[in-house]
Amino acid sequence: MNMIYIMLADGFEITEALTTLDVLRRAKLDTLTVGVTGKTVTASCKVKVEADITPDEVELDRLDCVILPGGLDGTHNLDASDFVHGVLDFALENNKQICAICAAPSILAKRGILDGKNATCYPGFDTIHSDKVNYTGEPAVSCDNVITGKGAGCTINFGLLIAEKMASKEIADHVRESMQCP
Repeated sequence: MNMIYIMLADGFEITEALTTLDVLRRAKLDTLTVGVTGKTVTASCKVKVEADITPDEVELDRLDCVILPGGLDGTHNLDASDFVHGVLDFALENNKQICAICAAPSILAKRGILDGKNATCYPGFDTIHSDKVNYTGEPAVSCDNVITGKGAGCTINFGLLIAEKMASKEIADHVRESMQCP
């Protein structure tokens, strides 16, 4: 069975991580949070969250999708993690889904993952490799095997786009309707 992993690092944006998790679990997608900086991870708003698993429990052979939530400190901590970069390398080499929201698409941009793609991110982070990336400013964008989101207020759109890609449009539409989203 395939797995979606949401990477949590200290300073992560709680809405972007946990709302995405909620949407994906409503879509009946196997999704686990990974505590990159420890089993207990502190969000940018200082809420402590216990991750489902730690990096040593990740099974790369089951990885179908990796998600990087934003938050300024969370993004810096994800980018500083050799583990996260190893997961991204695996996802790239195996044509798996890669998703990032808010500041976290900057990690993908710096690595060249967004080169030649349509993408979105938090305003101000769209200057990274802007000559190689078509930043649209849309709430959420899917391009090839990459999905990006603009920020916390766009998280439901981001999660639903991932659900559509990983499950189906019908399932994503059902989740949208059940959550009373316009």
